[in-house]
Amino acid sequence: MNKLLALGFVLLLATQAMAQQKPQYTQYTLNNYLLNPAIAGIEDYADVKIGTRQQWSGLEGAPVSYYATFHAPILKDVNPVPVGQRTGVVPKEVTTKKPTSYRRVRAHHGIGAVAMTTATGPLKRSSFNVNYAYHQPLTRTLRLAAGVAPGLIQYNLDPTAVRVINPNDQAINDGRVNETKFDLNMGLWLYSYNYYIGFAGTQLVPSKREHLTTGVATDNSGRLQQHYFLTGGYRLDVSPDLALIPSVMLKMAQPSPLSVDATLKAMYSDRVWAAASYRHKESMAVMAGINISYLMDLSYSYDAIVSPLGNSNTGSHEVVLGFKLRNTSKVLCPQWAW
Repeated sequence: MNKLLALGFVLLLATQAMAQQKPQYTQYTLNNYLLNPAIAGIEDYADVKIGTRQQWSGLEGAPVSYYATFHAPILKDVNPVPVGQRTGVVPKEVTTKKPTSYRRVRAHHGIGAVAMTTATGPLKRSSFNVNYAYHQPLTRTLRLAAGVAPGLIQYNLDPTAVRVINPNDQAINDGRVNETKFDLNMGLWLYSYNYYIGFAGTQLVPSKREHLTTGVATDNSGRLQQHYFLTGGYRLDVSPDLALIPSVMLKMAQPSPLSVDATLKAMYSDRVWAAASYRHKESMAVMAGINISYLMDLSYSYDAIVSPLGNSNTGSHEVVLGFKLRNTSKVLCPQWAW
């Protein structure tokens, strides 16, 4: 079997496990903005996250992903720094208790951008999206946000990384494997201090990918598949120091089967947290993180594969580094996207 056939096998497995054409992330609760553009500007500061995921470590040609996200609010009423607070010191009650008094909340806007790339053997998928969101208060504690994120998706094949018997193989030299497509993501996000519900769609433009037909009776349309994500989470404050946060995400991308992620997260004093997650018929994961300061946070997750693919790899690793810029209120833990 030459490397081109081996690559095809890897890509077949990847499409089954990655809901077809988009990469998956275990730490979706930490950065739902990757999937739902309505979250842009949800916090009182500019949120920056840099992440990487090594899928199926030890398997040659397995997907490796990198991403960077940025979003910030515009015209938002930002809570002032408590009187008498020292720089860098956050009173415990500020970060572990929801407000007991409310004032009129105005609508605000959010902007952002997402850049990501995934390399699978000699193939690379890169994308860049810009984002606008509008946040409308429904009650004193409940808000609804809607967001849109147009962008571009680029596919590239490095022919020097593929060894074939015939150097003139049309599947390698045909220029149609390198192409750029328009992308459009949209989402809704209903949120309060202790729960959220979100729905988003990605790759909504019915664009087709060019490729060589094989002559077999399979789907040769090559279209960009539409992906839909339904997410929900609830924060239960067990005590002033401890919070439990169950969450779930459903991923839909026909003809792939429905994918379900369930996560239970425990957070102590809004400073450190640990979580366990299960992806139906695919993997089990453990993760942990720390809000180092009002400027920086760090997290790590490990996935143990429970599908038959687990026999050929040592699991998946994911690391996320976050920054809270212009955090004038010295927020230690996100108020709305915990």
